[in-house]
Amino acid sequence: MSVLKNKRSESKAKYINTAYEIYTRTINFLSRLSERYSRLMASDISHTAYNLLFHCETANSIYPSNNTRIELREKHLLEARGALMSLDVFLSLCYETLSLNAVGAFTTAGGKQLKSNEAYERLGNLSQKLGELIDEENRLLTAVLKTNKGNEITE
Repeated sequence: MSVLKNKRSESKAKYINTAYEIYTRTINFLSRLSERYSRLMASDISHTAYNLLFHCETANSIYPSNNTRIELREKHLLEARGALMSLDVFLSLCYETLSLNAVGAFTTAGGKQLKSNEAYERLGNLSQKLGELIDEENRLLTAVLKTNKGNEITE
């Protein structure tokens, strides 16, 4: 039976879906960069987005049935949060670099450069959505970490 939309609560595993969305949007953003920028930035940024997703998935797969598992789960959640903060910094640096010359930053599918106003608009739109997702993921991971702390088993 489904729950009415206004009666639904936030899923405790929403941080995984958000990590997936951050990863796919980051890859989408990087794949639209021109070759000169792509070869300088794409590898490190995509690897950091992958680490975020990896640690979120790994943490979620650990059932907190004893203190050792709880600690391991917390370690992966902290690694995920660290990757998220690094990704935020890397994407900010990328944004700053690209905003200096947005016209040369993006190419179309046919390999042509975008016009100035289109390039700045694309950069702003892509950056805005990723920034919102990063803020949301930080909020979600912080909540999961607090919940994980409360799960410690006393013997």
